[in-house]
Amino acid sequence: MWLGPEEVLGANALWVTERANPFFVLQRRRGHGKGGGLTGLLVGTLDVVLDSSARVAPYRILHQTQDSQVYWTVACGSSRKEITKHWEWLENNLLQTLSIFDNEEDITTFIKGKIHGIIAEENKNLQPQGDENPGKFKEAELKMRKQFGMPEGEKLVNYYSCSYWKGRVPRQGWLYLTVNHLCFYSFLLGKEVSLVVQWVDVTRLEKNATLLFPESIRVDTRDQELFFSMFLNISETFKLMEQLANLAMRQLLDSEGFLEDKALPRPIRPRRNISALKRDLDARAKNECYRATFRLPRDERLDGHTSCTLWTPFNKLHIPGQMYISNNYICFASKEEDTCHLIIPLREVTIVEKADSSSVLPSPLSISTKSKMTFLFANLKDRDFLVQRISDFLQKTPSKQPGSSIGERKASVVDAAPESPSAPQEVLEQPTCPSSTPSGCQSCTQEAPTASQGLLKLFQRNSSTEVLGAKGVSAKAKEKMKEESWNIHFFEYGRGMCMYRTAKTRELVLKGIPEGLRGELWLLFSGAWNDLVTHPGYYAKLVEKSMGKYSLATEEIERDLHRSMPEHPAFQNELGIAALRRVLTAYAFRNPTIGYCQAMNIVTSVLLLYGSEEEAFWLLVALCERMLPDYYNTRVVGALVDQGIFEELTRDFLPQLSEKMQDLGVISSISLSWFLTLFLSVMPFESAVVVVDCFFYEGIKVVLQVALAILDANTEQLLGCMDEGEAMTVLGRYLDNVVNKQSVSPPIPHLHALLTSGDDPPAEVDIFELLKVSYEKFSSLRANDIEQMRFKQRLKVIQSLEDTAKRSVVRAIPGDVGFSIEELEDLYVVFKAKHLASQYWGGSRTTAIRRDPSLPCLEQYRIDAGQFQELFANLTPWACGLHTPVLAGRMFRLLDKNKDSLINFKEFVTGMSGMYHGDLTEKLKVLYKLHLPPALSPEEAESALEAACYFTEDRSSEETLPQEEQEGASNEDVQEKRGEEKGTSPQDYRHYLQMWAKEKEAQKETIKDLPKMNQEQFIELCKTLYNMFSEDPMEQDLYHAIATVASLLLRIGEVGKKFSVRVGRKPRDSACSGDHDRATTATVEEESLVPEPHQDAAWEPQPPAAGDPQAKAGGDTHLGKALQESQVVGEGGSSEGQGSPSQLLSDDETKDDMSMSSYSVVSTGSLQCEDLTDDTVLVGGKVSSHTATVHCEGTVDTDWCISFEQILASILTESVLVNFFEKRVDIGLKIKDQKKVERQFSTSSDHEQSGVSG
Repeated sequence: MWLGPEEVLGANALWVTERANPFFVLQRRRGHGKGGGLTGLLVGTLDVVLDSSARVAPYRILHQTQDSQVYWTVACGSSRKEITKHWEWLENNLLQTLSIFDNEEDITTFIKGKIHGIIAEENKNLQPQGDENPGKFKEAELKMRKQFGMPEGEKLVNYYSCSYWKGRVPRQGWLYLTVNHLCFYSFLLGKEVSLVVQWVDVTRLEKNATLLFPESIRVDTRDQELFFSMFLNISETFKLMEQLANLAMRQLLDSEGFLEDKALPRPIRPRRNISALKRDLDARAKNECYRATFRLPRDERLDGHTSCTLWTPFNKLHIPGQMYISNNYICFASKEEDTCHLIIPLREVTIVEKADSSSVLPSPLSISTKSKMTFLFANLKDRDFLVQRISDFLQKTPSKQPGSSIGERKASVVDAAPESPSAPQEVLEQPTCPSSTPSGCQSCTQEAPTASQGLLKLFQRNSSTEVLGAKGVSAKAKEKMKEESWNIHFFEYGRGMCMYRTAKTRELVLKGIPEGLRGELWLLFSGAWNDLVTHPGYYAKLVEKSMGKYSLATEEIERDLHRSMPEHPAFQNELGIAALRRVLTAYAFRNPTIGYCQAMNIVTSVLLLYGSEEEAFWLLVALCERMLPDYYNTRVVGALVDQGIFEELTRDFLPQLSEKMQDLGVISSISLSWFLTLFLSVMPFESAVVVVDCFFYEGIKVVLQVALAILDANTEQLLGCMDEGEAMTVLGRYLDNVVNKQSVSPPIPHLHALLTSGDDPPAEVDIFELLKVSYEKFSSLRANDIEQMRFKQRLKVIQSLEDTAKRSVVRAIPGDVGFSIEELEDLYVVFKAKHLASQYWGGSRTTAIRRDPSLPCLEQYRIDAGQFQELFANLTPWACGLHTPVLAGRMFRLLDKNKDSLINFKEFVTGMSGMYHGDLTEKLKVLYKLHLPPALSPEEAESALEAACYFTEDRSSEETLPQEEQEGASNEDVQEKRGEEKGTSPQDYRHYLQMWAKEKEAQKETIKDLPKMNQEQFIELCKTLYNMFSEDPMEQDLYHAIATVASLLLRIGEVGKKFSVRVGRKPRDSACSGDHDRATTATVEEESLVPEPHQDAAWEPQPPAAGDPQAKAGGDTHLGKALQESQVVGEGGSSEGQGSPSQLLSDDETKDDMSMSSYSVVSTGSLQCEDLTDDTVLVGGKVSSHTATVHCEGTVDTDWCISFEQILASILTESVLVNFFEKRVDIGLKIKDQKKVERQFSTSSDHEQSGVSG
């Protein structure tokens, strides 16, 4: 590799010069290559400890002029071959040119320019974006690939110097963080430590400090604990490790989300020694944090941020903080968390201008919006550049968005003066999107109120008279006061998206949002308003598209519609039910990965009470995709993660209760229902909706705080509980009595209360009091801390789910496969690793494209033919040398029943079991099937079909095969439909149920059901057997045995054919049935066959010698020779047992049949299959006169056929063959070797210097 010339002092200190000329020196590192001794050991240790790139480049080329003592590096190489190539290029291209120069300085300048030119040319070809991976980093990446055997596709993100604690001894070395692996390498005084851990295997990752390990990073897998310490910057390292582990977990959870964030912003000046990947990951982390902080859409990309101050008119202060700019928003966050947050959508901006600077207000920037608000920023470092960026983004923002009039209509009222308290209600009564009620909807949906306003408004009018007495009057007065407070707040802090969000805003939210403002404020605080305004008509189109479509999701939705708040009058009629149906169905079509999950119906029904259908839809989008990530997928991962956080917080805040709760197993039971429905299913509606208010403002933090407060309030009773049921009753009764005395709506009977009511109901608890206590006791929770805990718990939860999936898959494997549970689990690990490798390094492969986490566990991980071939080569007990890929391809086609070019784990295990378990007959059946359709390749299939035309099979096999083909075709159709509808088709799960039911039925396949084999297929079988025996210790004996069996079977086939001709059937119509074969054997002695006295000399070659490498390399090269050798043995009768069918044949008849052996009529033209290569030896012989009339020279004998029973009977005569197939092979050792290849579990190695120096 060419290097940018750098000065080197003391060029000979640790290097040995191997070649030299007047201008260049080629050197080898001491200790590398032969010898080295103590100096080599010391140099190797220094290389690892002091210089990360030294061991990458054991060779280098320096430039030096005669009178100068300064050397310049120009190239380095990891091998002698690489460095020699560079050396030869310099000698051939530069030496003559350099001799022309008189001045040595000119020589050095010329060489520097030339080398820089070469590097620039290389980088232009390799990296179109420019030199993003500078020299040092590139060297480290080369070292990583070489040291750990990683492919080109594995990219290094960054590397750090650190110590790995092996026992109590720290090993100083280098930690390499790649996209898919964590690697560590150390070399100290002859001892080498090499570690590789896949990120998908990490179960725990945390930064801790103990007496034994001072400030270290702990990495746990299922097998071991690793500790790394002595980092120069431990925080940066840990943050990067977190990101990479998170990506791996995302990959296990959802392969679609794994490759998002492709277009990331690039910094203007890339920092040296930082990879493009590291930069992209940093940008991704900043993007996620930015979007989460300001609740922005998922496609928003942060462009940059700068420190500044913001003038806040409500308290007349300049607040310091950070300004963030992205494609569509300008945001501000104060340094103190609660002081002020601000979001300015660029679509609202009208003027951006630079105000006059002064000592009081340096570099001010004024931004005005359509709602007549002006924001004044100051203390901007690079104001001109900032204004230019904002103007660039403003130019890209459409001035008049389609449907923006709707937004303006809403905004005109939303941003109105506070004198009009009834404005929000007027807004909700106006149809915000007339098109959001498709004309094709049911008749009830054509009433405007369903689409244009919250359902609560409709049904409250009918029941408002029911609110009677002093309590009702008091509640209405309080509601009026709340509305007045909010209107004053809007006047001071602004209204709409551009409102200043401060601690005062939170106080008002905690006191409760008035019902008239609830929908509006939920939209603002959740960020759903941004989606609503920027996607006009989107919801209406989705509703139209999903109309009349039937899927698994819609079936589940229909089942749950009438269970969604059935106690509320809004959902006791078709109006509310129809609205709920449309919103849930539209979301299922928007996001098929989630589709529909239980609990979504309860949350959505509450959203519909306070907003129009379209608003409820976008609020649901904000909930599912931003505020509660991964909550509503098929495995409710997000809720399980937050359940883990809740357990951890219980341990921290309520340690005494935590232990009791763990013993009772209560937390896992309660938290899912609490978190998934935001308490709506366990608290009275009027109380739970106040928690939802706070949730939309503060996020999941509020839900955790309230949950902790509930446990804290019931500590004494819970400690006295004896079992889970009793604890659940205590909590259930408490929650049923959480009341909202300020509610203006009539109380809604809570169904849950009917189940938990007792004789002595507990005292009522005011929801506002509960919230106040939760903030007082548990307000130390911070959003950043929760994200940190989420990461930690996500590792545990996803790995736990993966283990559960593994157990489920293993349980689904029938018990007759012969493998133990441990072996099946090991095979699953290897199989899954092969699938994941396709996502790492083969993005275009079908496996990476087709992975769908919503599929059943068995179907989630599948591999294609190429991956199966690699696994087959490493795991098969039938190693066939160069023939192995061919056999693997046939096995894959045999296992791929539905013809989708992918096989799942069950099919894979079935194939492996056929080779490892069962008796001789079962193993031979597998081998036999591998040489019949569908295992035959397309090239072989054509000739196989021709052969099939010339002989018929048993009626039973004729009838069963087409049926199987039809089933395969229907399976394929189902697979295609599944691809189209992402697993939502109702046929999908029914298909799987039928498929599993069929699989459970005993499929009794007798050997008579197997179709017969024609001559070409039999030849392929013989070639496979020869290749299979080539590495065996009993190689020669096996060759003799198979030669005997092959010649015997060829004679049986010939005799059977002649018998069919003799009894008057045309050769092409002959039915090679088992009865005919038996008849043939019985009547062969009566046949008067014409003997062929002459045999060509070509039929007399010797069998392959034991030491002949050519013989071992490929059985097909000496196949004909071996068959001829078997003839000699056969004639002697030494290899045939009693009862062998060939004993019924006379010597003359044997000679006659063998003179026209199949190998005398095979040519490369007739054998259209991949197995016959150019080096195949085809044995020729003279064609006898009577056979010439039946066959044309150079064609396969299409009338010849043989049955499985005949092959089995013949092989049973040879004990050495029987022993070979009945020999037990341990798959465990092969799995271990495969795991090392796949890097599936961490491996550490200690080698002496001698083991690595060469």
